[in-house]
Amino acid sequence: MQIVSTIAAARETRARLDGTLGFVPTMGFLHEGHLSLVRRAQEECDAVAVSIFVNPTQFAPDEDLNRYPRALERDLSLLREAGVSLVFTPDAGEIYPPGFDTSIDVGEVSRPLEGAFRPGHFSGVATVVAKLFNIIQPTKAFFGQKDAQQCAVISKLVTDLNIPVEVVVCDIVRNEKGLALSSRNSYLSKSEQERALLLHDSLGKAEGHIAAGERNASTIRALIGDILSKDADFCVDYISVADPHTLTELENIDDEALISLAVRVGATRLIDNVVVRKK
Repeated sequence: MQIVSTIAAARETRARLDGTLGFVPTMGFLHEGHLSLVRRAQEECDAVAVSIFVNPTQFAPDEDLNRYPRALERDLSLLREAGVSLVFTPDAGEIYPPGFDTSIDVGEVSRPLEGAFRPGHFSGVATVVAKLFNIIQPTKAFFGQKDAQQCAVISKLVTDLNIPVEVVVCDIVRNEKGLALSSRNSYLSKSEQERALLLHDSLGKAEGHIAAGERNASTIRALIGDILSKDADFCVDYISVADPHTLTELENIDDEALISLAVRVGATRLIDNVVVRKK
């Protein structure tokens, strides 16, 4: 496994990798969700590259950039065991050198939901992902469905800018109780982890109602809201029933829908979602 921290070294190492290359961009503090992406990349590609970079431009000034969990040596050990060929670990100065002044706006798909609550977030995501794609030159890039809007933004980025990378969206990985895995779960107390299970429970109930024939999106939003209101300390940022590709809110679920939510559990903001399709 080659570990490099400069763009020049990453490009040089990439040039020596034959065949197709799968790429998993991460911010580190790896968990089973990340490793599942690595395994999927290994199944579909000849070699796998991973980036570890806590991207400052996707954090607002009041967010957790400085305390975001980091464990580089542990991450590298996990990736070595997983058989990764290339790990790119740049610092902020390497990605954003003095004078850097470019940003990418992906448009309407980046505006609602996370975009509304985290202004500038998706511009930071799109810009760094475009840079990483240019540096690593992957055949396929693998992302987790938990960050559903991010997946939609990156898919739109690749389409609109004719970037020759196939975006592969992989299923959410959950713990044994159903909590979606996230690096930020490390912020949760044991009590908060138990309470956070209500997020998955509410999505499951919504999915069940749709399977039973409910098609009114407002009814589904209200159902989820009623379930989440059982915990008076939850702060709900949004409950959405939207088109999975455009993120436009739906009135009726005629074909498929992305049901997503963002909730603050204590001091920790969690997101989760499920995609439902009409049978």
